[in-house]
Amino acid sequence: MKISIFSIPDITTGKHSVRDSRLDQIDNIVKPDKKTYVQVELVGEDAVLDADAILALKDSLPDLILKDLEFVETRLAKAMQEEEKALLNKLKSILEKEEFIFKAALSTEEKQAISGYGLYTNKPIIAAERKDLEDLDGLLTRGLRENGFISFFTTTGGKESRAWLIKKGTTSWEAAGVIHSDIQRGFIRAEIISFDDFIQSGGEAPAKQAGKMRLEQKDYVIQDGDIVNFRFNK
Repeated sequence: MKISIFSIPDITTGKHSVRDSRLDQIDNIVKPDKKTYVQVELVGEDAVLDADAILALKDSLPDLILKDLEFVETRLAKAMQEEEKALLNKLKSILEKEEFIFKAALSTEEKQAISGYGLYTNKPIIAAERKDLEDLDGLLTRGLRENGFISFFTTTGGKESRAWLIKKGTTSWEAAGVIHSDIQRGFIRAEIISFDDFIQSGGEAPAKQAGKMRLEQKDYVIQDGDIVNFRFNK
């Protein structure tokens, strides 16, 4: 995920591992060769329109709304089709209420229609106070969760414990594709252990012996903190 730092000069851009205490607990049990947190890329304000999300101080949020409002009003003045005018007026009303487009109740068709507009507030926005910047990992974790993202974990044969970032509502089949297209293509089933059961049982084997492992199909919706092992045809 690419996150644009908007009007916050004291954050270093580049690759960033978002620490997760749950992965630390898993790591303490599994003791793998490698531990990999969720990876995000922090980019500057110049790349904001290409980013997947925006991190901004709360006092900068009106600037984002104003930029979108200026765009919408300019496009509205040039719009020829009544359907687009109606949609632009709807966006204008949302922005004038100081609300974000991303959280507005738009239909699938409306979302598709504005996908090429390059609106700032049409993507997750992580709002921060300056004191929040002292714990950047906690801020990013909170912000991502508030905007509908969760994490699941994998423990690959004791070689690596890893956290993966997905949108809430992602199915096991879709989550398999986040790891690798081959796993998704050959998907057979997902072996699921909840985070609490994994920790309380003391790992995968004891959790399985205690009947805490579930076999789920493609349509299972991944829950935050699930430890997942994908079975697939190679």
